[in-house]
Amino acid sequence: MPRLLTIILLFFCVTTAQAQKWEFGVLAGGSGYMGDLNQRNPLQVSGVAAGLFARYNFSGYAAARLSITKAQIEGADSTSRFKQQRDRNLSFFTPLTEVALIGELNFMKYLPGAGYNSFTPYIFLGLASANYNPQANYNGQSYELRPLRTEQQRVPYKNSTLAVPFGAGVKYNILGKLSLTGEVGYRTAYTDRLDDVSGLYASKSSFANPIARALSDRSGERNGIYIGDAGTQRGDTRKHDTYMFFQISLSYTFLSQNCYY
Repeated sequence: MPRLLTIILLFFCVTTAQAQKWEFGVLAGGSGYMGDLNQRNPLQVSGVAAGLFARYNFSGYAAARLSITKAQIEGADSTSRFKQQRDRNLSFFTPLTEVALIGELNFMKYLPGAGYNSFTPYIFLGLASANYNPQANYNGQSYELRPLRTEQQRVPYKNSTLAVPFGAGVKYNILGKLSLTGEVGYRTAYTDRLDDVSGLYASKSSFANPIARALSDRSGERNGIYIGDAGTQRGDTRKHDTYMFFQISLSYTFLSQNCYY
């Protein structure tokens, strides 16, 4: 009987200790993008983001987070301070869904409810998969750009990509079970098509679809002068677009009593 009781107590200690390491939460904030339509401003917010996550605290210094986030990013040449971009006059909006696995490194020993520091800065790095769908408004309607092949690609590009999330944030334990986190995170995407813009202008005569032809070169919509000659540069020379989240999250930690057996 004492041996059985010992086994039960040890099992209880292990399971409750593990419970204290799990956090579940919600996140919300702004989203942004850097690419062919925003080449210089890494802090430009163009949409909103929201999601759910689970965090496992390996120790007071290391944690891993699994998250799913839905967001929208946007861009428009018409808002640029550079005349060359305003003359190009392209625009887009892209709903995207990201699933990410991220490792976090705390600068200070931090574990909610464990009596350590209630505050710590942290950095993170991970791997993500993002589904995206670039669209544009034209004559009062929205059109999906990928199937239109606006640069006359031989086949439509993929609507999903791998991305590398990285960034930094601050964690604060509000109460024993509740924690608040503020974070700035960037994602280097392994695609140059988040905005549907990448390469060269195609010949207007190569388009059978009039909507695709119109959305391939929108430079003349204001003054009737079209600058998108076939073979000239439509996008920039960068191979990867970037998207980012500026978010605040609230998490609940499953606390347990310390085991002294």
